[in-house]
Amino acid sequence: MNILGGFHKRKQQNLMNNYLIVGLGNVGMEYFDTRHNIGFYILDYIAQENKLKFDSKKLGYLTQWDFKGKRIFLLKPSTFMNLSGRSVNYWLQKKKISTENMIIIADELQLPFGKIRLRAKGSSAGHNGLNSIESYLGTQKYNRLRFGIGTSEPIYNKVAFVLGKWTEHEQKQIDLLLPKCAQIVNTFVLRGLSHTMNQYN
Repeated sequence: MNILGGFHKRKQQNLMNNYLIVGLGNVGMEYFDTRHNIGFYILDYIAQENKLKFDSKKLGYLTQWDFKGKRIFLLKPSTFMNLSGRSVNYWLQKKKISTENMIIIADELQLPFGKIRLRAKGSSAGHNGLNSIESYLGTQKYNRLRFGIGTSEPIYNKVAFVLGKWTEHEQKQIDLLLPKCAQIVNTFVLRGLSHTMNQYN
Protein backbone atom coordinates (compact mmCIF):
# COMPACT_ATOMS: atom_id res chain seq x y z
CA MET A 1 0.00 0.00 0.00
CA ASN A 2 1.25 3.47 -0.85
CA ILE A 3 1.01 5.20 2.54
CA LEU A 4 1.80 8.65 1.11
CA GLY A 5 -0.78 8.20 -1.65
CA GLY A 6 -3.39 7.15 0.90
CA PHE A 7 -2.62 10.22 3.01
CA HIS A 8 -3.06 12.59 0.06
CA LYS A 9 -6.32 10.86 -0.92
CA ARG A 10 -7.74 11.26 2.59
CA LYS A 11 -6.61 14.90 2.67
CA GLN A 12 -8.35 15.55 -0.66
CA GLN A 13 -11.53 13.88 0.59
CA ASN A 14 -11.42 15.99 3.75
CA LEU A 15 -11.16 19.17 1.67
CA MET A 16 -14.15 18.05 -0.41
CA ASN A 17 -16.13 17.80 2.83
CA ASN A 18 -15.41 21.44 3.72
CA TYR A 19 -18.10 24.06 3.12
CA LEU A 20 -18.28 27.84 3.41
CA ILE A 21 -21.60 29.51 4.21
CA VAL A 22 -21.39 33.30 3.96
CA GLY A 23 -23.97 35.71 5.28
CA LEU A 24 -23.68 39.23 3.89
CA GLY A 25 -24.19 42.33 5.96
CA ASN A 26 -22.57 45.40 7.49
CA VAL A 27 -20.80 45.38 10.84
CA GLY A 28 -21.95 47.70 13.62
CA MET A 29 -25.00 47.87 15.85
CA GLU A 30 -26.61 50.55 13.67
CA TYR A 31 -27.00 47.90 10.96
CA PHE A 32 -28.04 45.02 13.21
CA ASP A 33 -31.73 44.71 12.33
CA THR A 34 -31.72 46.27 8.86
CA ARG A 35 -32.91 44.55 5.69
CA HIS A 36 -29.43 44.52 4.16
CA ASN A 37 -28.17 42.42 7.10
CA ILE A 38 -30.43 39.41 6.64
CA GLY A 39 -27.35 37.29 5.80
CA PHE A 40 -25.81 38.04 9.20
CA TYR A 41 -29.15 37.39 10.87
CA ILE A 42 -29.56 33.94 9.31
CA LEU A 43 -26.03 32.88 10.27
CA ASP A 44 -26.57 34.12 13.82
CA TYR A 45 -29.66 31.90 13.98
CA ILE A 46 -27.78 28.84 12.71
CA ALA A 47 -24.95 29.49 15.16
CA GLN A 48 -27.33 29.91 18.08
CA GLU A 49 -29.25 26.71 17.24
CA ASN A 50 -26.01 24.73 17.13
CA LYS A 51 -24.34 26.43 20.09
CA LEU A 52 -21.59 27.97 17.99
CA LYS A 53 -19.65 31.13 18.74
CA PHE A 54 -18.21 33.50 16.16
CA ASP A 55 -14.61 34.60 16.59
CA SER A 56 -13.08 37.73 15.14
CA LYS A 57 -10.69 36.63 12.40
CA LYS A 58 -9.01 38.26 9.43
CA LEU A 59 -11.64 40.06 7.30
CA GLY A 60 -14.56 38.49 9.10
CA TYR A 61 -16.25 36.69 11.95
CA LEU A 62 -15.87 32.93 11.64
CA THR A 63 -17.12 29.82 13.35
CA GLN A 64 -16.68 26.13 12.56
CA TRP A 65 -19.46 23.55 12.63
CA ASP A 66 -18.89 19.81 12.26
CA PHE A 67 -22.12 18.31 10.97
CA LYS A 68 -22.58 14.63 9.98
CA GLY A 69 -19.07 14.20 8.62
CA LYS A 70 -18.97 17.65 7.01
CA ARG A 71 -16.98 20.66 8.20
CA ILE A 72 -18.90 23.88 7.72
CA PHE A 73 -17.41 27.33 8.15
CA LEU A 74 -19.89 30.14 8.78
CA LEU A 75 -18.52 33.54 7.75
CA LYS A 76 -19.77 37.07 8.37
CA PRO A 77 -17.44 39.42 6.44
CA SER A 78 -16.24 42.40 8.46
CA THR A 79 -15.24 44.37 5.35
CA PHE A 80 -18.63 46.07 4.99
CA MET A 81 -20.91 45.08 2.14
CA ASN A 82 -19.05 46.78 -0.71
CA LEU A 83 -15.89 44.73 -0.10
CA SER A 84 -17.50 41.39 0.77
CA GLY A 85 -15.60 39.69 -2.05
CA ARG A 86 -12.28 40.36 -0.38
CA SER A 87 -13.31 38.37 2.70
CA VAL A 88 -15.01 35.60 0.73
CA ASN A 89 -12.03 35.11 -1.58
CA TYR A 90 -9.58 35.09 1.32
CA TRP A 91 -11.42 32.37 3.25
CA LEU A 92 -12.08 30.25 0.18
CA GLN A 93 -8.34 30.23 -0.44
CA LYS A 94 -7.41 29.89 3.23
CA LYS A 95 -9.61 26.82 3.76
CA LYS A 96 -9.11 25.50 0.21
CA ILE A 97 -12.86 25.34 -0.42
CA SER A 98 -14.35 25.07 -3.91
CA THR A 99 -16.98 27.63 -4.89
CA GLU A 100 -19.27 24.62 -5.51
CA ASN A 101 -19.21 24.07 -1.74
CA MET A 102 -20.15 27.66 -0.91
CA ILE A 103 -23.42 29.52 -0.46
CA ILE A 104 -23.72 33.30 -0.25
CA ILE A 105 -26.79 34.46 1.71
CA ALA A 106 -28.02 37.92 0.75
CA ASP A 107 -31.07 40.16 0.62
CA GLU A 108 -32.90 40.47 -2.72
CA LEU A 109 -34.95 43.56 -3.48
CA GLN A 110 -36.37 41.99 -6.67
CA LEU A 111 -38.08 39.20 -4.71
CA PRO A 112 -41.24 39.78 -2.64
CA PHE A 113 -40.66 39.87 1.08
CA GLY A 114 -40.17 36.43 2.56
CA LYS A 115 -39.60 34.59 -0.73
CA ILE A 116 -36.47 32.44 -0.64
CA ARG A 117 -34.64 31.27 -3.76
CA LEU A 118 -31.51 29.19 -4.16
CA ARG A 119 -29.55 29.69 -7.39
CA ALA A 120 -26.29 28.31 -8.82
CA LYS A 121 -25.40 31.47 -10.73
CA GLY A 122 -26.79 34.79 -11.90
CA SER A 123 -26.21 38.51 -12.03
CA SER A 124 -25.75 40.64 -8.95
CA ALA A 125 -28.90 42.64 -9.80
CA GLY A 126 -27.09 45.71 -8.47
CA HIS A 127 -26.36 44.18 -5.05
CA ASN A 128 -23.07 45.71 -3.88
CA GLY A 129 -22.00 42.64 -1.92
CA LEU A 130 -22.60 40.29 -4.85
CA ASN A 131 -20.89 42.77 -7.19
CA SER A 132 -17.80 42.61 -5.00
CA ILE A 133 -17.84 38.81 -4.82
CA GLU A 134 -18.22 38.53 -8.58
CA SER A 135 -15.29 40.91 -9.04
CA TYR A 136 -12.96 39.03 -6.69
CA LEU A 137 -13.92 35.55 -7.90
CA GLY A 138 -14.04 36.55 -11.55
CA THR A 139 -17.30 34.68 -12.15
CA GLN A 140 -21.06 34.80 -11.62
CA LYS A 141 -21.10 31.04 -11.06
CA TYR A 142 -21.43 30.69 -7.32
CA ASN A 143 -24.36 29.52 -5.22
CA ARG A 144 -26.51 32.17 -3.62
CA LEU A 145 -29.49 32.01 -1.28
CA ARG A 146 -31.61 35.08 -1.96
CA PHE A 147 -33.98 36.30 0.75
CA GLY A 148 -36.69 38.56 -0.64
CA ILE A 149 -37.09 41.98 0.95
CA GLY A 150 -39.21 43.53 -1.80
CA THR A 151 -42.48 45.38 -1.28
CA SER A 152 -45.51 46.27 -3.38
CA GLU A 153 -45.28 49.83 -2.05
CA PRO A 154 -43.33 52.46 -4.06
CA ILE A 155 -39.67 52.70 -3.07
CA TYR A 156 -38.40 56.24 -3.61
CA ASN A 157 -34.94 55.67 -2.11
CA LYS A 158 -33.59 52.14 -2.52
CA VAL A 159 -30.52 52.74 -0.35
CA ALA A 160 -32.63 54.05 2.52
CA PHE A 161 -35.01 51.12 2.12
CA VAL A 162 -32.42 48.32 2.22
CA LEU A 163 -30.60 50.01 5.09
CA GLY A 164 -33.90 50.58 6.89
CA LYS A 165 -35.16 48.65 9.91
CA TRP A 166 -37.58 45.76 9.63
CA THR A 167 -41.18 46.54 10.51
CA GLU A 168 -42.69 44.67 13.43
CA HIS A 169 -44.73 42.53 11.03
CA GLU A 170 -41.66 41.71 8.91
CA GLN A 171 -39.66 40.74 11.98
CA LYS A 172 -42.31 38.26 13.08
CA GLN A 173 -42.36 36.69 9.62
CA ILE A 174 -38.57 36.48 9.50
CA ASP A 175 -38.50 34.59 12.79
CA LEU A 176 -40.83 32.02 11.24
CA LEU A 177 -38.63 31.70 8.12
CA LEU A 178 -35.28 31.27 9.87
CA PRO A 179 -35.72 27.49 10.40
CA LYS A 180 -36.37 27.04 6.68
CA CYS A 181 -33.16 28.90 5.83
CA ALA A 182 -31.23 26.65 8.21
CA GLN A 183 -32.83 23.56 6.63
CA ILE A 184 -31.77 24.74 3.17
CA VAL A 185 -28.16 25.03 4.34
CA ASN A 186 -28.29 21.58 5.96
CA THR A 187 -29.79 19.98 2.87
CA PHE A 188 -27.27 21.66 0.58
CA VAL A 189 -24.38 20.27 2.61
CA LEU A 190 -25.81 16.76 2.88
CA ARG A 191 -27.63 16.31 -0.44
CA GLY A 192 -26.15 18.84 -2.85
CA LEU A 193 -27.38 21.83 -4.80
CA SER A 194 -29.76 20.20 -7.30
CA HIS A 195 -31.66 18.25 -4.65
CA THR A 196 -31.92 21.34 -2.44
CA MET A 197 -33.19 23.54 -5.28
CA ASN A 198 -35.81 20.96 -6.24
CA GLN A 199 -36.99 20.67 -2.65
CA TYR A 200 -37.12 24.31 -1.62
CA ASN A 201 -37.42 26.57 -4.69
